[in-house]
Amino acid sequence: MEMKIVKLEAPEGCQLVLGQTHFIKSVEDIYEAMVNSVPSVKFGIGFCESSGPCLVRHSGNDEALEKLAAEKALELSCGHCFLLFMRGAYPINVLNAMKQVPEVCSIFCATANPVDVIVAETEQGRGILGVIDGLKSKGIEGPKDVAERKEFLRRIGYKL
Repeated sequence: MEMKIVKLEAPEGCQLVLGQTHFIKSVEDIYEAMVNSVPSVKFGIGFCESSGPCLVRHSGNDEALEKLAAEKALELSCGHCFLLFMRGAYPINVLNAMKQVPEVCSIFCATANPVDVIVAETEQGRGILGVIDGLKSKGIEGPKDVAERKEFLRRIGYKL
């Protein structure tokens, strides 16, 4: 077995979601979950088919994000993984809908941070062992940090 790291980085102003699914119709069902959650969202999906022709299937409503998702999914080449890049929404807006897609098995991460995907490769193929999402913790928040967190959530409209 060989281990590799594949680096993912969402373009400026975008978020990414990396997950595992199990069926070719995932691309269309994830597409529908996205537009039903946030109709104005712009996104691209890449899905690594792991049987038959083993192609990267892709879709989306933003040509650049779709191309990026397909290219990075090919770089991953991990069986049944999917990668979504989105603009105009946050993961909190779409994750519940994505988790309800019958083919979705798990979500590895949903973030705007740079991500290192730890990939194992055997003679059979590749799989995701885990992800490193963002940076190492620098400390524990204090009272000022708590106040800033609460103010931020209210400023962006997620709390009253």
